[in-house]
Amino acid sequence: MDENNILEVKGLKKFFPNRKGFFNRISSFNKAVNDVSLHIKKGETVGLVGESGSGKTTVGRCIVKLFAPTAGSIQYNFNGKILDISETPEHQIKDFRKNFQMLFQDVYSSLDPKMKVLEIVTEPLAIHSIGTQKERFNKACELITKVGLSPDDLQKYPHQFSGGQRQRIGITRALCSQPKFIVCDEPVSALDVSVQAQILNLLLDLRKDFNLSYLFIAHDLGVVKYFSDRIIVMYLGKIVEVALAKDIYASPKHPYTEALLAAISKYKVGSERKILLQGSIPDPSNPPTGCVLQPRCKYALDVCKQKVPALLPVPNKNDSFVACHRSSELNLESYSSK
Repeated sequence: MDENNILEVKGLKKFFPNRKGFFNRISSFNKAVNDVSLHIKKGETVGLVGESGSGKTTVGRCIVKLFAPTAGSIQYNFNGKILDISETPEHQIKDFRKNFQMLFQDVYSSLDPKMKVLEIVTEPLAIHSIGTQKERFNKACELITKVGLSPDDLQKYPHQFSGGQRQRIGITRALCSQPKFIVCDEPVSALDVSVQAQILNLLLDLRKDFNLSYLFIAHDLGVVKYFSDRIIVMYLGKIVEVALAKDIYASPKHPYTEALLAAISKYKVGSERKILLQGSIPDPSNPPTGCVLQPRCKYALDVCKQKVPALLPVPNKNDSFVACHRSSELNLESYSSK
């Protein structure tokens, strides 16, 4: 494992069984994540984007082992100590769990409505037996202020807060154990646009203050434009493009990335709405042959239907990869040109 990386994922697969019949036998597998490899450097923010059903949330949940992976390795590097959580028994992972946390899309369902905010945000400290009760309280007061709330809010219940305030509580809980890596699973998708900007700016400030690394999951490329150092584009359980954020918007190499960029323009006043992809994501239990995008891709040729494209480096572009048979010959439309 590279010492500059905090996370390395290799060949990750997560298949969910589909059952039917009187005996509830397995009839097929939902291939939610199918051979995904990625890495995140220390202090880096990586955006993971794709439509609903592309497998990005499943990747995030596997990385923090809320889901046990079907295959592949998930390695963390904490202070030079390497841990492969895909092979490590759960009782041995407990001491390491404080180093990685997760922010959820539906934050309200992740907060116990019967617990006060103080109990919620200090629960990770109690689980890991960190500090005395007074020290935990002082830590909670410090962090709740850091995220823009008041220490008085610690004595309230989750239902007494707005959506944006609840997400701040979720962030406080995640920070309490002093993690080095956080998976952000669409943490702003359910919030108003103005509140989205506040939460994104808060996460950027916290990354700098606490030297955090993020995997930021989103379905909208417009959200991650100024937040991510690199962007990974997923479709139907596979990675189709990886590039620096500025390169993704200026020069997309995959037709699916072009379609996601075109979708951003529909929110612009007076812009022409373009729909580059027809239909919806296919059934992951029965993916298309060849390239998984070919049934919806206007650039598809016969080779796209017959052969699975490999994720290969883009010539003359650092940290850029694309899985498309025609990437070298296509002149795709960028976001900046709209």
